[in-house]
Amino acid sequence: MAIIPIRRAGDPVLREKARRIRTVDKSLMKLIEDMWETMYDAPGVGLAAPQIGISLRLVVIDVGDDNPIALVNPEIVKRSGQRQCDEGCLSVPGYRGEITRSRKVLAQGLDPYTGKEVRIKAEDNLLAEALEHEIDHVNGILYIDYLPSPDALVPLTDAPEVHA
Repeated sequence: MAIIPIRRAGDPVLREKARRIRTVDKSLMKLIEDMWETMYDAPGVGLAAPQIGISLRLVVIDVGDDNPIALVNPEIVKRSGQRQCDEGCLSVPGYRGEITRSRKVLAQGLDPYTGKEVRIKAEDNLLAEALEHEIDHVNGILYIDYLPSPDALVPLTDAPEVHA
């Protein structure tokens, strides 16, 4: 396994709509393992392949509930409600911002370990936020896009430190 440098806001790969993955093979499984190691080292609760410079629709999420998730070709199927989230990002280090996220999220994708399509439901929790955040990444969207202005970013010295 390897820790891969995380790309920062301003890197063009973070603004691309990532390519769909056609085949789950050994190289993809190695990439997933590297993503886990990179995310835990950062430390973060989620990581999308574009954040390490690879324009593929792949995310890993671990919100500390003993149920880490890797999703190939993830997408949001349904969302409802609104709530305010104090959010950060490994690609925007040193800052957080309050944005609006959905209360309920239903995501789907391929579980690379079983080869089966899975659906993940989350409501009013960090998992719901992380699913939207990481799936935004594979669509070329950063959480800062939801802020009213760059002035709405808060330095981490003023906010708790957890990154998606």
